Amino acid sequence: MITSSPIISVITPTYNRADELGPLINSLQNQTLDHSLFELIISDDGSTDDTAVVIDTWREKIDFSLRYLTQDNQGPGAARNHGLAECTGELIMFIDSDCEAHQSWVETIYSAYQLDEFDACGGPDSAKSDFTPIQKAIDFSMTSFLTTGGMRGHSDKMMAKFYPRSHNMALKRSLYEKIGGFGSLRHGQDIELSHRIHKSGARVKFMKDAIVYHRRRTTLKKFFRQVFNWGVARINLGKIDSAMLEPIHFIPSIAILMIITIITGAFFNSQVYLPVLAIGIGLFLLACLIGGIKNRSIIVAVILITVIPLQVIGYGLGFLSAFISRFIFNRGEFTGFTKNYYQ
Repeated sequence: MITSSPIISVITPTYNRADELGPLINSLQNQTLDHSLFELIISDDGSTDDTAVVIDTWREKIDFSLRYLTQDNQGPGAARNHGLAECTGELIMFIDSDCEAHQSWVETIYSAYQLDEFDACGGPDSAKSDFTPIQKAIDFSMTSFLTTGGMRGHSDKMMAKFYPRSHNMALKRSLYEKIGGFGSLRHGQDIELSHRIHKSGARVKFMKDAIVYHRRRTTLKKFFRQVFNWGVARINLGKIDSAMLEPIHFIPSIAILMIITIITGAFFNSQVYLPVLAIGIGLFLLACLIGGIKNRSIIVAVILITVIPLQVIGYGLGFLSAFISRFIFNRGEFTGFTKNYYQ
């Protein structure tokens, strides 16, 4: 039996992602928590595909409350805010349309909420066994402590302050009513919200057992565009508040400059630079090998040879482009890739 006012509201924005919604909805149907305690709000940002048809089909297969909101295309932040304005829950959770929730995801966060352990929280994202090799490679590159996992929330020992991300985060309604919803940034608005959460003095908890499975981009081109935009977003965030631009965020751009310097130097002073280059290549191949071993796939290891550099270069170039535009030439918000971003 579905209650009229669930205690938990799970909000998912979507835009022309009808093919992703089935696995997401099914993962919530498989949640271990009593299904009468939560609702799923899918906030559609003006889709032109058969999203509405997919949702109507799933209504017949589930026993929890599924609500469908629509609006003109305004971006994911606005779609999440639409869900926030319409939700009923005391506990508000967010998960993206390209994610699936571990079967205990809602229960894990709700249990901590009942014990009053946080005002806001977030958890890690991971890959499932049925993901494609490229999805597994991207997941490793994004979540391993060898790459960016120590920054993004995949370890108890993080190298930077933990900012819950919108693909896996939760907050109390009272906190939302205090600080408001998502801002207008096209990319990085979840980090900006998390920053306001920290500044409010709220208790923010990293919950390593609250796992979602993130399918991410399915082609290298889409992945490059995504990480480029993340590099751009970090600079835009730093312009809003310098506290959101930490020294660790400069590392990918510094790495690009160091690689160019080492490769160039090898042509002019091979005795000094070639050993450094060899060590760097060795460590890089070791990271790829570890990724392949973790996923028990030589294919994943091979794909990582492309994915890891693509991540560093994409983020670094986006960061540098926006840094030059905004900090050197003092221009307005830098947008990165916008046209056909989801194609």
